[in-house]
Amino acid sequence: MRSRGDALLLGGTTLADGAFDVSLDLEAEQALVVRLRRRDEAAFNLFVRAYQQKVFSLVHRMLGSRAEAEDLSQEVFITVFRSIDSFRGDARLGTWLYRVAVNHCKNRIKYLDRRVTRGHDGLDEESGRALTEGGPVMSRPDRPDESLHGAELGKVIERALGLLEEEHRTLVVLRDLEGLSYEEIMVITGLAEGTVKSRLHRARAALREAIERGLGCKLPE
Repeated sequence: MRSRGDALLLGGTTLADGAFDVSLDLEAEQALVVRLRRRDEAAFNLFVRAYQQKVFSLVHRMLGSRAEAEDLSQEVFITVFRSIDSFRGDARLGTWLYRVAVNHCKNRIKYLDRRVTRGHDGLDEESGRALTEGGPVMSRPDRPDESLHGAELGKVIERALGLLEEEHRTLVVLRDLEGLSYEEIMVITGLAEGTVKSRLHRARAALREAIERGLGCKLPE
């Protein structure tokens, strides 16, 4: 059961519906951390508003389910609410938050896999459209029936992403879809730069192959 502090943090609304877009520079972020450690309720509300859309986007792409993403995003912020004292400040607050979110996603994926309930038919068109817009693996197939692009192509890409092993999916999402730097990904995953790049290369190749299987045709080089 969630505590009063959790309820204050979340404000009774789903994180996916946040209408705020608060950008924090390094100085503002450091000041926010100080307030968070004091359990300042207003600071936690600002923290959620500043990062909720980014966290939801990451979690949604990792899990492929809007309902799961809404639930897990709230768990991520609750975890931070309870463990902010463990933040050492050797990375940006947002990067640390991404690391917490990725770890939660990994645990949820394992849990869903164990229950054999994680399918791909419920993937919505919104996330599919988002996936078609980013990353070097997102080239469109060379085929005449343009009507197969858009929502249908987005669903194929989303399903293909869901077929990747967890680490490959994480790297593609962080780098190609969320646009994080290699330095940020190294902090989030704990991997060396060379390892990130080599595994990302394999992840892109695996995703491309899965997309081609879903489309039934080759993507242009």
